[in-house]
Amino acid sequence: MQIIRYPLEDEYQKIVKRPVLDVSQLNNTVSAVLLDIRQNGDQAVKKYEEKFDHVNLSTLAVSQQELEEAEQLVSDELKQALLIAHSNISKFHEAQRFEGKKIQTCEGVTCWQRSVPIEKVGLYIPGGTAPLFSTVLMLATPAKIAGCSEIVLCTPPNREGKVNPAILMAARIAGVSKIFKIGGVQAIGAMAYGTESVPKVYKIFGPGNQYVMAAKQQVSIHDVAIDMPAGPSEVCVIADAQSNPEFVAADLLSQAEHGTDSQVLLITTSEKMLQQVQEETLRQLEQLPRKEMAAKTLENSKFVLVNNTTEAMNLSNAYAPEHLIIATEDYEELADKVVNAGSVFLGKYACESAGDYASGTNHTLPTHGYATAYSGVNLDSYNRKITFQHLSEEGIRSIGRAVELMAENEQLDAHRNAMSVRIKELKK
Repeated sequence: MQIIRYPLEDEYQKIVKRPVLDVSQLNNTVSAVLLDIRQNGDQAVKKYEEKFDHVNLSTLAVSQQELEEAEQLVSDELKQALLIAHSNISKFHEAQRFEGKKIQTCEGVTCWQRSVPIEKVGLYIPGGTAPLFSTVLMLATPAKIAGCSEIVLCTPPNREGKVNPAILMAARIAGVSKIFKIGGVQAIGAMAYGTESVPKVYKIFGPGNQYVMAAKQQVSIHDVAIDMPAGPSEVCVIADAQSNPEFVAADLLSQAEHGTDSQVLLITTSEKMLQQVQEETLRQLEQLPRKEMAAKTLENSKFVLVNNTTEAMNLSNAYAPEHLIIATEDYEELADKVVNAGSVFLGKYACESAGDYASGTNHTLPTHGYATAYSGVNLDSYNRKITFQHLSEEGIRSIGRAVELMAENEQLDAHRNAMSVRIKELKK
């Protein structure tokens, strides 16, 4: 852990800077795989499944029989947990439905918006160090609510060619249309271009490693939309003298176990709290099954002592964390000062894990500082807003001459003429 005490404001940018990775070689590898998939479809996908996931697949699609088998393999307790989470996620996202209003901007001119679902969406679910069945619920549930007609899911199989049963169970609960045993770059390529088995989609969602992220960014240039740019997962915890050090340490470690490139930042107004959290973090670390990974992550963590909560919020907003936990006594007051964050957890009982799984909010969030400009996944992520306008004769009289003048002054005569012929028609 790196301890930083009372930094000046001009030091904030150095504190919040994320590691920069050289991805030039990685991008070359990704480009080659994507090109092969574009040209050779299923054949290339199966080749890379054998190379990267070490499995020889005869078919890429998950069968109905496999879905039914998975349901038998998932415990009743976990099924119930999935159903609770799905219900809460559904409630939260249902409340985000858009209702457009017709607005008369002036006499005879009416404008409105209509929300239209993206017809085909692709979901990528990692299956590396942990099977992220919770992400299935987070991505598929709002897609189903939005009305996407085709929801395609890709996730890597194990070496026996099987998909984690909890992932399949979650997909069934959330209403996924088609599931494929494809991981990594080849999954992104298959959904972006389409293959003999995998439908081409219009937008791809989901987290992944550096290769997956690079693949998403490359296909987004010409072929398909993506949810957001992304980097390693991260948390910022703001604590004061009244915070619970055991809770704070647990929150930091829950982030640290994601992976060695995860980001962990503690900001506190109390020297005593800083010391207590340090001690408690090391104590809890020893009890974790993934302690080696978490310990490596903590090597790059930063514990920052500031003078007051104003400084704490300024530093947090400069960092723009994916997850922000405000564990202070005055969390309601500080919540109003949040400018940049993906998802915010208020009070000592609101742990990041609640939002990751079952509170109802979405856990697919902007990382790497992108919370300054991006929102997390929500119902709007699966929709487009199409604008409509209607002009009556009175509308032409209201804005016709303004349109002509503006088109003339932009030297776009055809634009001017499109309005002029209508004005002439009304004068007959």
